[in-house]
Amino acid sequence: MISNLKDARLKAKLTQEQLADKVMVARQTILFLEKGEYNPSLKLAYKLSKLLGVKIENLFSFDDEKE
Repeated sequence: MISNLKDARLKAKLTQEQLADKVMVARQTILFLEKGEYNPSLKLAYKLSKLLGVKIENLFSFDDEKE
């Protein structure tokens, strides 16, 4: 998975902790999402998308060859 979450988070001027609190997950979840080491649930991806004002497909993309 390729994640643009960090860029979107920084544009929104939020720390990992602040973003995690807003979507009710642990800060480590945000860290792993930003590194592309964790695939978000559809519900979490939607929450992040709405909060950051970015389309889900612009936050996360998946490389089919690695799946």
